[in-house]
Amino acid sequence: MQPGLLGGRLTAAGRDVFEAVARAVLHGTLPSTQPEAKTALTAHMGRLDDVLRAFPPHVQAELSQLLSLLSTTPGRRLLAGLSADWPDASVEALQASLDDMRRSGIAVRQQAYHALRDITNAAFYSDASAWPKLGYPGPRAL
Repeated sequence: MQPGLLGGRLTAAGRDVFEAVARAVLHGTLPSTQPEAKTALTAHMGRLDDVLRAFPPHVQAELSQLLSLLSTTPGRRLLAGLSADWPDASVEALQASLDDMRRSGIAVRQQAYHALRDITNAAFYSDASAWPKLGYPGPRAL
């Protein structure tokens, strides 16, 4: 098993999980063309590292453990119910996996879903260029 975070930054294993989650959670929000979508995901992953570095060490440690588990085949299959590797999974398979986690009667699966989704959304919508997609004009001048 590899850690999901090192020094507050995603490792390759953690990056694979979060990039797949972003493809599923942000589907319809990301650009539809491949080169533009890849550019948007790359920028998102940079913001995600910024968000994760701001977390306290104990939260980083817990998230690192979750990502480490999810990056293994048994962990991915048992916790996420996903048979394909994260980078290889289709958006539809990822969305179905996340939905199964959300609806699960097992609390740890629900908690993992909420952590992955909430962190993904926080990083994506922290960028002012994403605000118009929400209809948010930005903060008011005081």
